[in-house]
Amino acid sequence: MRDTRPLHLPGSRLRSLLGLLAALLLPLGLLAPAATAAPAPDTTTAADPVRIMPLGDSITGSPGCWRALLWNRLQGAGHTGIDFVGTLPPQGCGVAHDGDNEGHGGELVTNVANQGLLPARLAATRPDIVVMHFGTNDVWSDIAPDRVLAAYDTLLAQMRESNPDMRVLVAQLIPMNPATCADCGRRVADLNARIPAWAAGASTDRSPVVVVDQWTGFDTATDTYDGVHPNAAGDEKIAARWFPALAAQLGSTPGDPGDPGDPGGPVLTCTASFRAVSVWQGGYQGEVTVRNTSAAPVRGWTVTLRPADGSRVTQVWNGVLTTAADGTATVSDAGWNSSLAPGASTVFGIVATTTGAATPAASADCAATPAS
Repeated sequence: MRDTRPLHLPGSRLRSLLGLLAALLLPLGLLAPAATAAPAPDTTTAADPVRIMPLGDSITGSPGCWRALLWNRLQGAGHTGIDFVGTLPPQGCGVAHDGDNEGHGGELVTNVANQGLLPARLAATRPDIVVMHFGTNDVWSDIAPDRVLAAYDTLLAQMRESNPDMRVLVAQLIPMNPATCADCGRRVADLNARIPAWAAGASTDRSPVVVVDQWTGFDTATDTYDGVHPNAAGDEKIAARWFPALAAQLGSTPGDPGDPGDPGGPVLTCTASFRAVSVWQGGYQGEVTVRNTSAAPVRGWTVTLRPADGSRVTQVWNGVLTTAADGTATVSDAGWNSSLAPGASTVFGIVATTTGAATPAASADCAATPAS
């Protein structure tokens, strides 16, 4: 006869049996802890950094210390959400920075285009912005500007295939004066003269191409150690030229008190200084340095230039010229060089005719343009 009396177990044995039962039922979803609530989904996501590829040859890559200066200047200005990218690692400099880059020593931009080397590098790094100083070895190899610009076309198409919204900063190359290439200086000037028109034709609203003048004001005697590669002074100049153009692509500096022109916003000021570069019978070449002396970014500038002794400005580069009947020249920014961070400067060049033999001179006034 079966015993139907209730079974009485000690408390410890009962708890053990209940625990075993729970362990068997939990994997089947038949038993869930009543006191445990499902975690709330995490809806916070950090913004992806802007990925910036420094692209070029040894001037960019080995060691390319201007990259370290540029990185730290951007960080100091509040642009911390950036990531320098490239398949090459840092190459020295002794300065803490994000050293990833795509500066391959000895490369020709024409070879990179012809051999299809860039797409794999783009796929590995996925840049949003390319900062390109490329063509020095092509110039040294006496490759014609048409072929260099055709290579630029190829690389730009590959960049846009990688990212239709690619933004490209392209340099007018720093000067060259190597002991073994007497004609390199002229060749650089010839290529640089073609780059602004190429960029204007290649640029689109979705994928702008911005020219950065690295040539004007760069002196191979004081800013390089071999007539080609920048020394510490040259690195400072290169970084200073890249900074305002790159900062403009990254947007306003975090913490700016307001846009210029806003009620109560910062007052914008700039200065312009003239110097003669070379003189010949009946004319001269000069440079005008425009510097932002405000505490806020300048989004445009206009210089009023009054040449002395009846001289007249006949040609301008890196600016847009308007000449009054009395010879007063008004030069406004060329668009790509309009943005100047606090303390930053840009340079435009002039050619003037003169009837006198006096030393070239001109007074220059600068007006900053508020953001629209």
